[in-house]
Amino acid sequence: MDLRSRILAYTAEFQPDGDYTPPSDAQREKLSEGVGNLLDGNATRAEQVLSPIGLKVTRLTDTESGRRYDEIAARRPGEAQRWGRLYLNADARLRWNAQVPHPMSDRDTELLGVRLLEDNPGGSLVLAGAHRRAGPEDAADVAHREDSAFHTVVVELQKRDVPGVQLHGFAEGTDRPYDAVVSTGAAQSAHTETSAMADSMEADGLRVCRGWQDKCPLEGVTNVQGKTAQRHHAKFVHVELAPTARGDGPDADEAEKALSGMVTSWAHD
Repeated sequence: MDLRSRILAYTAEFQPDGDYTPPSDAQREKLSEGVGNLLDGNATRAEQVLSPIGLKVTRLTDTESGRRYDEIAARRPGEAQRWGRLYLNADARLRWNAQVPHPMSDRDTELLGVRLLEDNPGGSLVLAGAHRRAGPEDAADVAHREDSAFHTVVVELQKRDVPGVQLHGFAEGTDRPYDAVVSTGAAQSAHTETSAMADSMEADGLRVCRGWQDKCPLEGVTNVQGKTAQRHHAKFVHVELAPTARGDGPDADEAEKALSGMVTSWAHD
């Protein structure tokens, strides 16, 4: 299969008025156990645990690159389909993850996440399964909810000290004269590779606000995955990108190159 087409066809269906119900406590416990088994290399046990809650594990081979990936996704259309997906590179040791909490809402962040997964070894991709405005009362805004499958998966990665970069997009405005806002969520300091990533963006002409140095908009200090990363002492980078730095924007390649440099440094740690 073509990995990019498979993922983008999935996210293309997300609508702001779509249905969404978060998994129950019991379902999240099973998801946590299943993801843990897959991360530990036991796909058979992961399938046994996940099947009763409507999820399955599939080994995929990308026709473009020949790389293999393990996918956790819904077995069939329905409630579980809107919980999201996990993709793990099956040909290399897992060293980093990209997180896309607002696909389609933060336009083209899903494409950027796929590009990072395709272009860099040792990675995984965590995708939310609904538009951020789906469901009642911000139920699907998974960057600010702990009752989601997305959060459950990210926490399992954090427990294993897997660094993560969370991808967001913002609309340009007079109060946001930047191409990128880079921060570390609840933490107020940056690791060397995060600073280097911001420097790389700036060297390529992007206007960057660094949350650990300056007062920036959209620093992600209320982001729940950032808060749990701090508790688990896991690296977490929150990146907000203007439209020009996403999709087909004139700065998109430069943004992706800088992010690739960061995750590649994680892969070599």
